[in-house]
Amino acid sequence: MKPFLPQDNSALLSERIAPRVREIAPSGIRAFFDLSAGNNDIISLGVGEPDFTTPEHIRAACIRALERGETMYTPNAGLPELREEIARYQQESFGLAYHSQDEVMVTVGSSEALDLALRAFTAPGDEVIIPSPSYIAYSPIAYLNGGTLVEVEAAAEQGFKLTAEALQKAITPRSKLLMVNFPNNPTGAVMSYEDWMPIAEIVKAHNLIVLSDEIYAELTYDSRHVSIASLPGMKERTIVISGFSKAFAMTGWRVGYACGNRELLAAMLKIHQYTAMCAPVLGQIAAVESLRHGLPDKDYMKECFRQRRSLFVEGLRSIGLHCHEPQGAFYAFPSIRHTGMKSEDCALRLLREAGVAVVPGHVFGTGGEGHLRCSYAASPAKLTEALERLEGFMKVKM
Repeated sequence: MKPFLPQDNSALLSERIAPRVREIAPSGIRAFFDLSAGNNDIISLGVGEPDFTTPEHIRAACIRALERGETMYTPNAGLPELREEIARYQQESFGLAYHSQDEVMVTVGSSEALDLALRAFTAPGDEVIIPSPSYIAYSPIAYLNGGTLVEVEAAAEQGFKLTAEALQKAITPRSKLLMVNFPNNPTGAVMSYEDWMPIAEIVKAHNLIVLSDEIYAELTYDSRHVSIASLPGMKERTIVISGFSKAFAMTGWRVGYACGNRELLAAMLKIHQYTAMCAPVLGQIAAVESLRHGLPDKDYMKECFRQRRSLFVEGLRSIGLHCHEPQGAFYAFPSIRHTGMKSEDCALRLLREAGVAVVPGHVFGTGGEGHLRCSYAASPAKLTEALERLEGFMKVKM
């Protein structure tokens, strides 16, 4: 018998990785974040995270809960008091009425809610329609769950809004889901009631389910946020997904939620029970405190973002970069088409030669090429310095 000889089985084992996982690319946002991490000379406008610390009273509420020993599982759907607060908040803020017992569930960030919805509603071959540009995670999550992706361009010339004409052209007998994100990441575009009306009619006519990612709803600057779920006949077929990361400066707490039709939510809850089981209890306690006593903090941070938006967008325009006026979220999406450069090449040069980290637009879908995503969730001083570096880069390199 031959002696056992250790060998490198990496190649053999890699073949065991599911094909869909092998085929998807790593996050383009994270790639640029990793390139700039640890370098204090680089100004990062890449990661979509508020630069504010979670307010002190929210942290204090969690400290008190720890001292009381509140470290156990919660119900799968989330703390009853949190679901009640979410239902109240949705009604008072956006005019959406949900029963907290069976039309609201708490998830591990809004990302888990998106994943649960796509797992629950997507069968192999089902088409998932996604406006482009849109958040980088939508396409991979849909693909991993068996969906066939259909991109619909939300063109810059139309304010990056989804139009009925573009949606209608994308509809086929296999269309099942429409994923929307307004206020939009990366463009800051919003949709009005009038914008949604023809979209809703198409959705109902073709019996689509809508996944509406409204994580930036609170960060709508010049109008009131309008959810597609608020239109006639749309609440029953829309899953509204949101959370506490962006408007409440709670990215690390990992608390999101989904609201919608009780039968659709029950399907999502089945999967949640077998995977995450429940969102972190301390994160849920923090979320309760934020909804009960943290709305002034939210409004203060929103006003700061509004001021930074003006500073940064005006600065981009002054150095010759055309930029759509973002109506929500905390991103500017300037065009670099006039330079003739691809977005990835431009972003890499900005990082290496000017010390400014941004995200190339192409990672947000085909509709994002020719643009850069710049987060203005940074201090005014950093934004001003970034603009100065961008201006110098434009003068020398373009």
